[in-house]
Amino acid sequence: MSDNENMLLKANLNQLRLPTMKAEYDKLAKEASCENATYQQYLLRLTELEVAARATNAVNNRIKQATFPAHKDFEGYDFSVMPSLNKQKILELARGEWIDKRQNCCLIGSPGTGKTHLAIALGLATCRQGRRVRFFTTAALVNRLEEMQKQYQLERFLTQMDRAELLICDELGYLTFSRTGAELLFQVFADRYERGSLLVTSNLAFSEWVQVFQGERMTAALLDRLTHHCHIFEMNGESYRFKQSMQKGKTKKN
Repeated sequence: MSDNENMLLKANLNQLRLPTMKAEYDKLAKEASCENATYQQYLLRLTELEVAARATNAVNNRIKQATFPAHKDFEGYDFSVMPSLNKQKILELARGEWIDKRQNCCLIGSPGTGKTHLAIALGLATCRQGRRVRFFTTAALVNRLEEMQKQYQLERFLTQMDRAELLICDELGYLTFSRTGAELLFQVFADRYERGSLLVTSNLAFSEWVQVFQGERMTAALLDRLTHHCHIFEMNGESYRFKQSMQKGKTKKN
């Protein structure tokens, strides 16, 4: 191929937005020549690289848009410290069938037991399956809702939230909200009923959620919707983080 033809090919690949093919075509052409591959085999290998790169980029974009506070997978969670937790059931949820069915998940229990870790791991698995996810601490979500309401952009924000197949609300119960904030949060939760999946982590038992939603009637109405199609896991026990810290301390001493 002449230099002019090479430049034209690169320009065409740029215009067609095929960056991986542009980066790899020359290398693969040399390999195909050495292997006596057909034109079709060469083209197939080249397009496979482009498709794989696009799939990887799409996953990375979904993970970025989810705004996870960190990347935590199941491999990093020690299920042995929480023997009452059904590991098999958690890993089954990672397949995403519950999201197809628009069901919910609640991780309820003591602070430090790994609820956020598992919520992120489930969220990452969901992103890798091609689904849209949004992650918020509950306090941050309420603040955002109140801000959007003041700016008359609440409906627009709620529409954006509706596009997520999974909404993760972490740390419900750690902070109290204004009456307006509680009502807005109720609206988000209630609107997702049988329309989109919700994953909530909380240090409060369901009976104590009245502290968050500031009224038994509103709390009862919410829990009726949330728990109707819901996978509930109780995670009470010794702090997972505290135990890890103790183990690290022993390792350093040894």
